[in-house]
Amino acid sequence: MSSNLAIKLRSGTQQAHTEAENVGFMKCFLKGVVDRDCFAKFLANLYYIYSELEAAIERHREHPVMSQAYFPELNRQSSLEQDMVFYYGNDWQRQITPSPAAQAYINRIREISANDPLLLLGHSYTRYMGDLSGGQMLQKIAQSALKLSGYEGTSFYNFEQIPDKKAFKDNYRQVLNAMPIDDAIAKWIVAEANNAFLFNWQMAQELEGYLIKSLGQVLFDSLTRPYNPGSTEVTAAN
Repeated sequence: MSSNLAIKLRSGTQQAHTEAENVGFMKCFLKGVVDRDCFAKFLANLYYIYSELEAAIERHREHPVMSQAYFPELNRQSSLEQDMVFYYGNDWQRQITPSPAAQAYINRIREISANDPLLLLGHSYTRYMGDLSGGQMLQKIAQSALKLSGYEGTSFYNFEQIPDKKAFKDNYRQVLNAMPIDDAIAKWIVAEANNAFLFNWQMAQELEGYLIKSLGQVLFDSLTRPYNPGSTEVTAAN
C-alpha cells in the first residue's frame, strides 16, 4: 500500500501556503524589509516550536510508521540556540517567552504527541520542507537586509548536515509517499499540516504590530498590497 502522502500534503496545503505568504510580516520580508527586533522575536518563537516538535518526534522514534521519517539531521533546536545567543546574549533564556500564538502551537504539538502521534508528520512536513525550500531564500534576504556576517544570526536556516538539499527533499517525499497509511489517516495528516500553516500564519501576524511601529503604517501598507498568488500555485519548485 502506497499512501502518496507527500503528494497529498502538497496539493492539500496550497491555499494555506498562499495565505502564509500573504501575511504582512512575510510580504515585507520577501521584499527585503526586515526589522532586526521582529526577526529576533520570530526566531525566538521558532526556538520554542522546534524544541517541542523535535522532543515529540524523538519520543516517537520507535513508532512503526513515524520511525520511517526520523531524520535527526533536520533538527533546528541547537541552531536556534546559536541565533538566540547572537540576538539576546548569553542570558537569552531569561529574555524570551513564547508569544500567545506560539504557545497555542506548542500546546497543539503536545496534544497530538500524546494522542495521535502520526499527526506530527503534518507539522514536520510543513516546517522542514519550508525551511529547506523557501527558507534558504529568507536566509539570504535576512543576511543582506540586516548586514549579517556569514551565518551569524541565521543559523536556523543553515542545514550543515544536509549538503544536498534537493536530494534530501526528494528522499523525504519518497519516504512519505511510501508510508503504509490509508486515505483517512492521510486526510487527517493533511488537515494537521493546514493547522501548522495556520499557527505559523498567526505567529507572523502577531509581529505586524512591531513591524508597523518600526516602519510606519503608510510604508507597511504600501509593502503589503496587493494579495499575491502563492509560489505553490505558480510553480512546483517547493
